[in-house]
Amino acid sequence: MSGQGSGGNVIAAICNLFIPGLGQLVQGRLGAAILFFVLITVGYFFWPLIIPPIIAFILHVWCIISAARFTPEGHG
Repeated sequence: MSGQGSGGNVIAAICNLFIPGLGQLVQGRLGAAILFFVLITVGYFFWPLIIPPIIAFILHVWCIISAARFTPEGHG
């Protein structure tokens, strides 16, 4: 991937819209991908409890922004 604002980051952010953590996986950040996927999926799973899905939604937005603003180490 090039850098922040690159086409790769846009694709990663779009991937995160559909599957949380997929954008981080595309960028090669396995740990972040697993963490985002598990936390957001569990939060959405407990939708009847109100609070977990709200937290999951906030994390989902953070996940998308994180992928869009990612700059590889040594490039910035």
